[in-house]
Amino acid sequence: MSIIGIEGMTGQQLHEELQRGGKFVIYQYTISVLILTFRRGSDVYFIRGGHNAVTKGLGFSLLTLVAGWWGIPWGPIYTIGSLVTNFGGGKDVTAQVIGLLQQQTPPPMPSVKPV
Repeated sequence: MSIIGIEGMTGQQLHEELQRGGKFVIYQYTISVLILTFRRGSDVYFIRGGHNAVTKGLGFSLLTLVAGWWGIPWGPIYTIGSLVTNFGGGKDVTAQVIGLLQQQTPPPMPSVKPV
């Protein structure tokens, strides 16, 4: 899993950002080729507290506007759904990402007394 926006952050800094309203989101995009339509999700993006999540997803929305409409019937349907998600700030996956990060954190090593 790739998370964009947490590069160089410590666990403490990440925790503080989450307390200030930071969140993890996924943006959607739709691409149509003739009669085939594909709706996909982006990598996970970390949005810091106080930052606008909609602006991070503008590239995915633009791609969807240009390439999403053309497949019938799912192109227009998926395009509208992707745009609604992106202009709503993306799909919030904070709880799932925090759960995965906690599973990956190794437990502290027990202290061993020399014999």
